Amino acid sequence: MAPLKPGTQAPEFKLPSTPDQKVALSEFRGKNVVLVFYPADWSPVCGDQLALYSELSGEFEKLNATVVGISVDGVWSHIAFAKDRKYRLSLLSDFEPKGETARTYGVYRERDGVSERALFVIDGDGIIRWSYVSHVGINPGADGILKALEEIQS
Repeated sequence: MAPLKPGTQAPEFKLPSTPDQKVALSEFRGKNVVLVFYPADWSPVCGDQLALYSELSGEFEKLNATVVGISVDGVWSHIAFAKDRKYRLSLLSDFEPKGETARTYGVYRERDGVSERALFVIDGDGIIRWSYVSHVGINPGADGILKALEEIQS
């Protein structure tokens, strides 16, 4: 299973952000979206990666972008994780059917039951403009995301 490539229409999804609210990709039309697939809440690399993106939220806003984290963890885990770490980004649950959205984007790790550490930059028209899959144990940072967003703006 290969990750979706730039130039591809980003598949629609609607995932829970809380026990009674769902967020759809289409809600962000007209705005750039950074999808951050990550393996699991509470792991050290995931925590550091999401903290970086949360700290850079002002930079992402300047580039007309919203950052959305997605993992197979449940909404209650996301809520506790985000509150504990004081994140300023949405975390969506790809819990049931487990990993369905990660599979659609070609970044589900079947053998481990989690998603890859993968990034997708989607423009305001819903087209994937940049994607990257990092080694699961390495924080990919933000340079590639920021460069892709700057290219969309120019």
